Amino acid sequence: MTQTASQKIDQYIMTTYGRQPVCFVRGQGMRLWDQAGKEYLDFLAGIAVTALGHADPAVSQAVCNQALKLNHVSNLYYTEPQARVAEILVQNSFADRVFFCNSGAEANEGALKLTRLWGKRHLNGAYGVITMYGSFHGRTMKTLSATGQEKVQKGFEPLAAGFTHVAYGDLAALDQAWDDNTCAVLLEPVLGEGGVILPPEGYLAGVRELCTQRGALLIYDEIQTGLGRTGKLFAYEHSEVAPDIMTLAKALANGLPAGAVCAKEEAAELFIPGTHGTTFGAGPVTMEAARVVLETLTQPGFMERAEGTGIYFLEKLKLLAREHPDKIAQVRGLGLMLGLELKGLGAPLVGQLLQRGFVVNCTQDKVLRFLPPLIVMQEHIDALVEALDQALATWTPETA
Repeated sequence: MTQTASQKIDQYIMTTYGRQPVCFVRGQGMRLWDQAGKEYLDFLAGIAVTALGHADPAVSQAVCNQALKLNHVSNLYYTEPQARVAEILVQNSFADRVFFCNSGAEANEGALKLTRLWGKRHLNGAYGVITMYGSFHGRTMKTLSATGQEKVQKGFEPLAAGFTHVAYGDLAALDQAWDDNTCAVLLEPVLGEGGVILPPEGYLAGVRELCTQRGALLIYDEIQTGLGRTGKLFAYEHSEVAPDIMTLAKALANGLPAGAVCAKEEAAELFIPGTHGTTFGAGPVTMEAARVVLETLTQPGFMERAEGTGIYFLEKLKLLAREHPDKIAQVRGLGLMLGLELKGLGAPLVGQLLQRGFVVNCTQDKVLRFLPPLIVMQEHIDALVEALDQALATWTPETA
């Protein structure tokens, strides 16, 4: 008997994912198709990855063209595609220099290595980093230690030393946790895996002030919030409070593995030849995809359209919440990073929506999270909200 792809995956691949019962074979724009030809609208975008949608023609063409010219030579040599991507990132952010890698966890690892060098040079060897409860920074030993969620860390103790966790949005708690060993603060401008939580007014400015006063680095993990997700190219632009270091990944190459550490010169200069590196980071094919992504996002009007669509989406979800006050606790978000907090477990609704042809996910057990491609249109949003309204009508809140 011939096995299906799902049967082979279940047999041969380690079970680190709780997969949904669907095998996707094709995508275009907002749409996905499974093996049976059923069509879906994607409101997850590979967890905030395919910002330009699936199989974007310009990205696909750039990747094909580059693959026919040059795939890999390593970072011991200069290549044109990464030069252009670095230029765009620097010209459109606070940063002076960029280090490229392959993922968000790698980007955060790079940022954390900079904090060690910073502490040795400027803070008498301090190496402590304060991070937030509810945060998510990666799955490597260092980044899961930085993550403020016990479920991610469970079973991997002892964790890496040097991390202190405090409540997100609580400036007093941050101040109290600070000691002579603190050299940096690492946080997300909007908590993503933590449930789409926005910081209170003035919080980021307060964190910036503390770091500046005490000579510590401020690091923004913009792996999920960056590259247009919140309605600005970078989420820090909403508060106009820039960090010293920013990490990026997810949407950078629209599905190809790419990450980046963007830093001010005083932090970036701490990396010298031999202190850090990567074999595959900034490969020509991946960087060509990233070039198209960044050139598209920085086109006049692109971000404004995405921001407007996000406002429309948020209002539609708020209307839905008013119609189901017994089932929806809160709606929140920024741009096209939105969360609908339920009064019960969200997994059954995720399953119902998948059956109806809509891809969403649930984080923190009760928060339906919407991270559609930035090309999403009002008609797509209307279709999702209608399907969600119908699903809520038969959904009964249950707790774990």
